[in-house]
Amino acid sequence: MACRDPYGYALTTSPAAAAAYSRGLLDVLRLRSGALPSLAASVAHDPTFALGHAALGLLGFELCAEVDVQARLRDASLHAGRATERERSHVHAVVRHVAGDSRPLVAHLAAYPRDALLLSTAVPTIAFAGVTEVPEEAWSMVERALPAYGDDWWFTGLLAFVRQEQGRFDEAMSLSCESLAVEPGAGHSAHARAHAHYETGDHVAGLAWMDGWVTGDGASIDSISHFAWHAALHELSLGDLDAVRRRYDGQLRGEHGLGCRALVDTGSLLFRWALTPDASDVPGLEQVAALAGRDVLERPATPFLAMHSAVTLLALDDRTGLESLARWADSHGHPTQREVVAPLARALGQLAVGRCSEAADALAGLAGPSTRLGGSAAQREILEETRIAALLRADRLDEARQVLDARLDRRHSPRDRRWREQCVKGLSRSA
Repeated sequence: MACRDPYGYALTTSPAAAAAYSRGLLDVLRLRSGALPSLAASVAHDPTFALGHAALGLLGFELCAEVDVQARLRDASLHAGRATERERSHVHAVVRHVAGDSRPLVAHLAAYPRDALLLSTAVPTIAFAGVTEVPEEAWSMVERALPAYGDDWWFTGLLAFVRQEQGRFDEAMSLSCESLAVEPGAGHSAHARAHAHYETGDHVAGLAWMDGWVTGDGASIDSISHFAWHAALHELSLGDLDAVRRRYDGQLRGEHGLGCRALVDTGSLLFRWALTPDASDVPGLEQVAALAGRDVLERPATPFLAMHSAVTLLALDDRTGLESLARWADSHGHPTQREVVAPLARALGQLAVGRCSEAADALAGLAGPSTRLGGSAAQREILEETRIAALLRADRLDEARQVLDARLDRRHSPRDRRWREQCVKGLSRSA
């Protein structure tokens, strides 16, 4: 009998390798630590196992895992010829995705929707940056896969994340809770619930639930820094800056071994914390930049990473780095790098040299296109907050107040309310 993965697809390998691969796949889907050792064990059991090599290469590329990506992809391609048509298609999709062309991955999912590793890769969530230019394209892939998965716990969590991105927060909360009832450690489902709490301004309850989950059912989670970021975002929204500092010291400092997540989670938190009214003694981003390295800061692999590289360079007042990033993105083969990242880097460069009004206008023009950067709405909000800061520095207080009013219409936030009060006081003084 052929070996099969947890979703029923045949695996051309030995039973021991298939079992290790399946453990690794489920750990990826749960966001649980241990995925990399299990996938490595699969190719140790069977060095000719193409999907094991491809999965290691994919995790090395997407998650900054310590993997020789090109070597793993070479081995995957070398051994794919002995595998099934589905496995050959899977390997080809991964190889092309790492090379910057995700069209084969999208086509693969149309034929093999239960290929959960690649569906997870395609949708920008906590684990992967996604493969689509606009969120609606990723949502469509998930909707099309629904008949193939039914009430599967992992897919239900993925669907919950899509629902919160669509603003259907009650459905997102219901779906995430359904998934967690079946698999209490389901990381994607917990992530979707975290977003639903945040986007509805349910900061107190969301923070309490998150702190309980990460020390209970989610204790083995591999992406702990991102859940810590979510908790800190609640604390930041509540204006509890002492709690933000404790969260940073306990879970988000670079020495906690966060790898490239330090740029995305720690870097963005420090940046947003520094913008917060009444913030003081906010740690700098020098350690984050050192962990990321110059290549990531000036030549980021994805537009999503590029957004975080750009704000980190701004925080460091690295004008040369911003210009280098802009020039690199200008000549990039990926249209989002050229059309969104390059103007973003230049907008932040204007802010760095004090041309705050021009920077605010450029950031306003990027509000729509910024969805192409990937990630979640909560992550891309860092650009809106940078625009608010630029408007304030340009003394365009009424416009800053209008942006804050729109934010407060979306959700409760004592932080934003305090920010708005500062605008109103400034307007009163200038009247």
